[in-house]
Order: sequence, then C-alpha cells, then structure tokens
Amino acid sequence: MRRREFMQGTAAMCAAAVATRADGQQASLKAEVTLPRDRVPLSFIIDDSTCLVNMGHFCMPQFAQAWPDRDEYKQPWEQWPREIPDSFVREFGEWSREHGVKGKYSIVPYPACVGWLDRELPGWSRKALAESLDLVRTLMLPNWDIHPEMITHTRVIDLKTGRPIEPATPASMENSFPQESIGTDQLTEYLAYALRVLKNCDLPCEGITTPGGFGNKMKPELGRAVLDAVQDVYGCELPHYFKYVMSGDEPTFPRLEHLTGQGTDSPRLVVNVPAGTGDWFGGWEGTAKSEGFRYSNEDATSGRMVELIEKRQPAVMLCHWPGLYCNGELTGFRDFQRVVTALEGRYKDVTLWMKVSEIGRYWAAKELTKVACADASIELDAPFACDNFTLKLSGTAPSQWILRHNDTTTPLAVVTETKLLEMGRLVHGPDSSLICFRLPKGKSTLVKVA
Repeated sequence: MRRREFMQGTAAMCAAAVATRADGQQASLKAEVTLPRDRVPLSFIIDDSTCLVNMGHFCMPQFAQAWPDRDEYKQPWEQWPREIPDSFVREFGEWSREHGVKGKYSIVPYPACVGWLDRELPGWSRKALAESLDLVRTLMLPNWDIHPEMITHTRVIDLKTGRPIEPATPASMENSFPQESIGTDQLTEYLAYALRVLKNCDLPCEGITTPGGFGNKMKPELGRAVLDAVQDVYGCELPHYFKYVMSGDEPTFPRLEHLTGQGTDSPRLVVNVPAGTGDWFGGWEGTAKSEGFRYSNEDATSGRMVELIEKRQPAVMLCHWPGLYCNGELTGFRDFQRVVTALEGRYKDVTLWMKVSEIGRYWAAKELTKVACADASIELDAPFACDNFTLKLSGTAPSQWILRHNDTTTPLAVVTETKLLEMGRLVHGPDSSLICFRLPKGKSTLVKVA
C-alpha cells in the first residue's frame, strides 16, 4: 500500500457518521461520533527500546557489515555505552507517568543478537535481566503498549536453528526483509516467533512495530500477517501495528485493514496506526543534535504536534530510545520534557494522551458501531467495547440521559464545561450536546429522561 493510497482510504473514514432512525425515517435527534472526550488523541511511539542493550552501540557494526559503503554506519560506535541503564528507564517512566504521557514502547526480543530476553543476556547477570523485565512490567505497562520490533532488529533469524542467516547482506537484515514476497504464512510465522519470546517474558502484546523497511515488499500482506500472528500467540481481540509515518497534508487517522465479518458480533481486523512526526530528538543511534522544537516550540505556537492538534487529527510523536538517552547526555530526554510541558501548558484541556492500542480501538469502535436515533433514544450496536466513546448530539433540547446495557442502568452526570467531560458525563452547548461513556460490546441504549 502506497502512502497516497493510505491517505485516500483514510479520508473516507474521516467523514462524520450521522445516525438516523432504525426505521430509516429522519429523526429530529442526530448523533455524530466525535473524538474521545472531544479531545485530540496524543501518543508517543518509542522505537529501538529493549532491556539494557543500547541498540545504537550493537546495531551499528552489523549495519556496517551489510551496508559497508554508507557513511551513516561508520560512526565510532566503540566509544558509545553498551547499556541504557534501568535507572534511565525509571527516570523516563516516572516523569512520563506524572505528566500522563502514554504510547508504545518496543522490547526487541533478541536485541542485535546479543541474547534472548527469555533466556540469557550475555554481559548481564540473570538477576539484572529479570529486574529489567520486571521494571517494564510494573512501571511501563500501565501506560505503554509493548511491541516486538521483529526478532533482532538487525539480522534475519533462521527460525529452525535460531541463528542469524549468513552472510550479513541487505537480504539477511530485518530492516530490508524480505527482498521478495515470501508468502503470508511465512511472514506470519516470523512475527509469531518474536511474539512468543515476549510472551515467555510475561509481557502482553496487542501489536507489532516493523523496523525500517521490514515488509516493504509485502505491504498488502503485512497487516494480515500481524492480525494472524497476534491473535494466534496472544488471542488478542483487536491487533494493531505501527509502520507508517504521515507528513505534510497526509492525514494521521488510523486505518482499518483486512476487515471480515463486518456487521457480525465479532468482526476480525487489524488497525494500522501511523505516526505523525519524524524523529527529531537524538536519532536512532543517539548522536544527532536534538531538535525538539520541530515537535513543538517553547510556547506551543509552532511545530508538527501543534499543527496536528489544530487540525484535530491524532498527534503521534515518534522517536528512538537511544535518541532520548543520547549516550548518557539525556539531551533528547530533556527536549522531550520541554515538548510535553509546552503542549500541556497550551492544550491540556483539549488533548488526551492514549496508548496506540487505545487509539486503534477507538477508531474501530467509531467506524463499526451501528448508531440508530429515535426522537428520545439512541440504539447502539458495538462489536468492541471502548472507553471514552463520545457522541455529539444535535436536534434535541438540553436534557439528562441514561445508558442501558443488559440489566444495568447508568445515569450520566451533567457538567458545565467541555473541559470537565469525562466518561459517564455529558455537557450541553448552545447548539449541541456532548455525551461521553464507556461503550459496551453488543447492544445498548442511550435514553433521554428529561
């Protein structure tokens, strides 16, 4: 799928869905699915992260072997630290938690062929590896999706032997694998191998990140392989993946792919969630000059994140883990803090930090939930449950509402300002109302009671 095709397909899904009565007649009440809590989703995608191993240090010589003529791979990697310590994971994770930042955090299962995270990591004790994995589970998991970023992020692995395929050429590097179509089943098997390592580490996964150009020769099949692999290994209801970066006027809305069973209780699909920025902190190797202002300047009046927020499109930042650590100088991390603080200062009441999986789930619910309006009620039929599901109501006077699902009735509290809108609340405006609730899976009804 080319990027322009992605834009065209996504643009069709961006159109607001205005519901009509179940009998097909025009209802005075109209309902439009809007953004969660009527806020712009924010998220932060971190690539090349894993336990302890500094991927910049260990990837560089392997990339240089496969691409010996590239100046990019002739940097003095021997001088860089081999470890990104857990003390930095803790500093980053705790600060991000305090500021509500959410996103995706890769865990490369066999990082640069150094060692297997579910077995042994040569150069570190088993105790150090166990503590590092536990830190990810306890500190990162609540607010971050965990993705494998293939198996090694460097060499392609022979799945029968667990050894890198020789020799090291572009054809045997994950960043450019496969060089030709290998069939969806084989691609699925490769993804599932990576997922099983993380499952052995007791890390949950609902999605996958592709390193570099992985899958470029099989873009139409890649989403299907992600769908099959994640569901086979984890039994996940709604898989997602990250590969694409949207720039310029390209929309950043998620795309639903390989959808089957639409209109049934259990449709099957994968959600393609793109990023909306480049990597402007310290780069994948951690040596680039950080340019955090390209995400947002000090007062959040310019920058790509500001642009996306103003467009009311998902604003998903991208960076690489070594580019936050910057070989111990932390210049990327300090810039990240300035960006988050700037966005918080100007846009706190109109944005919402979400994990990548949460953005994907919201868009699946937004596009696939059937909404039918009567004059004083709204029938909902949802294939997926979803937090912060938000409807914009027009054609009705300000009133109170309740949500009915099975034998449960939930009153929705009225608040006076849109910035106070949360799950289980509604707010009335001069021409319309916003109502936010936890959308149950299956059939439910919103009923006007006054």
